[in-house]
Amino acid sequence: MADDEKTIMVPIEGNETEEVNHDTEDSLAHELATIQQSSKKIAIIGSRNLPITHQQLIETISYALTNSGNTIITSGGSCGTNAAAIRGAMKANPQSLIVILPQTIGQQPSDVQDQLIGVPNIIEHPDRAMMTLADASRICNREIIDECQQIVCFLSHTSGTLHKAVAYAEESHKVVTTFYLD
Repeated sequence: MADDEKTIMVPIEGNETEEVNHDTEDSLAHELATIQQSSKKIAIIGSRNLPITHQQLIETISYALTNSGNTIITSGGSCGTNAAAIRGAMKANPQSLIVILPQTIGQQPSDVQDQLIGVPNIIEHPDRAMMTLADASRICNREIIDECQQIVCFLSHTSGTLHKAVAYAEESHKVVTTFYLD
């Protein structure tokens, strides 16, 4: 252990003790404080290809989180997680929804453009117009994670991009909840 690293001894059972690193202690305290906040920014991201039952669950979760005073941050999407999150938040409180697009509204399919009608808080990125959608989406996921305090991710075990987003969120000390849909 380095000389400058602070540790404390914590009793665990009987007379045994365990060293606890202050960095770990600070991370846990930060996570607990975030969870206990009455309202926070919660990112909802996930797979596009979902059965309707999963979409309904995500929509209900988004509705409940928004209705209880939280702000939902997601990306655009004609189907799947993002679309369900948008529908739920729009039903509860449109002002508490932030949609961050990987590129511009004009680059979205027409069904996504239709879904975004009436969304008051849309952030576009014309600077990413020449990128592939995959590259722009990776950057968008990081931007969404940077803006939130907590992230809820709906993914499968084979979702490489989403696994990387979850790892980034964990490295950024966000409260992370993952739902595996397979």
